[in-house]
Amino acid sequence: MPRKKKADSSFGPRLVALRKARGLTQVQLAEATHTTQRSISYYENDDGVPPSSIVVMLAQALQVSADELLGLKQPPQAAPAVSDDDPETRRLWKRFQMVTQLPEKDQRAVIRLIHSLAAVAAPRKNGSQGERHGR
Repeated sequence: MPRKKKADSSFGPRLVALRKARGLTQVQLAEATHTTQRSISYYENDDGVPPSSIVVMLAQALQVSADELLGLKQPPQAAPAVSDDDPETRRLWKRFQMVTQLPEKDQRAVIRLIHSLAAVAAPRKNGSQGERHGR
């Protein structure tokens, strides 16, 4: 006899929303939690609740507390999500999220590079430095 789904269960939809908000696919989340895409799909469809060890890994991969993942605590109000209208913005956002998977030393190097490029670009925008590279 098939199991009946709980009408009030919201773990699956919450997991889907958090995964999509982080710009992750089911496969990427599965890799981050050392499980399978099939398991992630199973949890997202409210066919079952993951064991506590997987809940902890899901929370870490999604950068939320286990309480938030389980719906026991409301997530803090964050800045508005990245607009889904602009594909370029989505692409860049996903790249920035990939930086979080790098070792801390490499993360700092990426941030220093971004700061350097932004500092060079700011004077160009203001027109104080001419077009140096013929662009």
